[in-house]
Amino acid sequence: MNDSKFQLDRVRAPVANGDLISDLQRVAKLAGKDSVSFRRYSELGNYHPETLSLRFGSWNQALAAAGLKVAAERDISDDRLFENLMHLWEHYGRQPRLRELTRPPSVISSGPYQRRFGSWMRALEEFVTYANAQEMRPPTKEKAADGHKTGRNPSLRLRFRVMKRDNFSCRACGASPAVQPGLLLHVDHIQAWSLGGETVEGNLQTLCEPCNLGKSNVL
Repeated sequence: MNDSKFQLDRVRAPVANGDLISDLQRVAKLAGKDSVSFRRYSELGNYHPETLSLRFGSWNQALAAAGLKVAAERDISDDRLFENLMHLWEHYGRQPRLRELTRPPSVISSGPYQRRFGSWMRALEEFVTYANAQEMRPPTKEKAADGHKTGRNPSLRLRFRVMKRDNFSCRACGASPAVQPGLLLHVDHIQAWSLGGETVEGNLQTLCEPCNLGKSNVL
């Protein structure tokens, strides 16, 4: 007769996102790298790399959450490439440079741009053409309900046009990320949305974060 014994199955609580991120950062530091490959983490990590991919949506999204350099990606959409360019332009207050793709806040390296457009300058030209194109979007339920012809939040294209028109400088105080690194710029309604103002270029202005917050406090 087989003498079987009862055994306890220890149920482990799901690991927290913070623990996953900390371990990913630990492996990067251990390897002396600003990024970690799926294979390298499987060798040095305390968790299965698939756990991180599933938790954050993909391996690259896990790297981004940990503040690490995103590994090479394929088939990145034009919208994502242009959105990254917009963030860089806004961050620096000027046209971004090729070498700035290698450090935050960029989350995409130079390779995808050069593969898609042939050169960095051509990528910038295509982005400007994209940003200057007029959008043709049908009215949303939000617009109809509020009696507005436009949505409240400006699109990526519209944000770029307004900031470029204002030379990526605050219309109130003249401050710019080009001379004050780290300064945050906002695109603000001149006539408030709540008072009937539309989200069109003529009713939008660039304000730095302190001026925009100061305006909100006055209102």
